Amino acid sequence: MQKIYPDAEKALAGLLFDGMTICAGGFGLCGIPERLIEAIQASGVKDLTIASNNAGIENEGLGKLLRTRQVKKMISSYVGENKEFERLYLGGELEVEFCPQGTLAERMRAGGAGIAGFYTKTGVGTIVAEGKEHKEFDGETYILERGIRADLSIIKGWKADEAGNLVFRKTARNFNPPAGTAGRICVAEVEEIVPVGSLDADAIHLPSIYVKRMVLGAPYDKKIEFRTTRSREAA
Repeated sequence: MQKIYPDAEKALAGLLFDGMTICAGGFGLCGIPERLIEAIQASGVKDLTIASNNAGIENEGLGKLLRTRQVKKMISSYVGENKEFERLYLGGELEVEFCPQGTLAERMRAGGAGIAGFYTKTGVGTIVAEGKEHKEFDGETYILERGIRADLSIIKGWKADEAGNLVFRKTARNFNPPAGTAGRICVAEVEEIVPVGSLDADAIHLPSIYVKRMVLGAPYDKKIEFRTTRSREAA
């Protein structure tokens, strides 16, 4: 099966439609599928529901799709750095489902594992628990959270072999693996593609069975959300 496509637009061909749900990997601006996000923006597809830890920043990452009003709903954990997100939400143009970070990761993982829902103590007694089923286990209260199953997953890997086995680097490993399993079809962009057999089998973070299409996205510019520096000490 040929999994490698010449560019992001071709890798997404036939997969996009209005009103779809997309699960997107990445943590802040680290490990985000930049090329695939740009291709989705260029396609003009709209009314999207996107499950992602955060919503990028203004005009970077998923912020590009917010700016063009292509997103109807975000399922996210942390969105505090995106002023466009704030404007859309407060203006009633964007629906938001806030989800605790660990719960969001587990909802993606559960969806990929075929688990419809699970009980967690996180959020009990807060607005997160409103409208959700409560259940007692060993004298403790838990709430039911639904697994996330998306029409499409878009993720970014560090290295991949030609079969689609993926390795993620450092922080990029936080949400990309569970996001990659949660979609009915997963498209990955990667920094480097190597021959089959080049990667240590024990070091694979996402097996090729989950990855249906790939695109080589390099080269990338390293983007930083906050640049914090201090003055050099006098010699």
